[in-house]
Amino acid sequence: MENKTIGATGRRKEASARVQIKEGKGKVTVNGKEVLEYLKRQTLVDHVQKPLVDNDLMGNFDVICKAKGGGLTGQAGAIRLGLARALILRDPSLRSVLKKAGFLTRDAREVERKKYGQPKARKRFQFSKR
Repeated sequence: MENKTIGATGRRKEASARVQIKEGKGKVTVNGKEVLEYLKRQTLVDHVQKPLVDNDLMGNFDVICKAKGGGLTGQAGAIRLGLARALILRDPSLRSVLKKAGFLTRDAREVERKKYGQPKARKRFQFSKR
């Protein structure tokens, strides 16, 4: 596949990300900014790049992402899932490695709703017996 872009979608919490990969020098951009400039923390950048690092593909692809919704952590998780899915579309032989590492599992945890008569989802007002 000569310089063909491959796209996939990832989601986590309230965030969703459209990820496109193409042959390149390893540049990662999110919403038009450099990845560290957008995500602000090196730990989140490492989290996003883990599927590439684990498969020794770090300098081979340019990654272009459009992320929206949620916060930075959710967006980082969404980008990672989208990136892993895009890598599989390009090379199906990577599926077993990515699946074993847990990159293809959508993190289904969502925020629990607040209940009426309580200050938060699980927190209760102080109970008085008498």
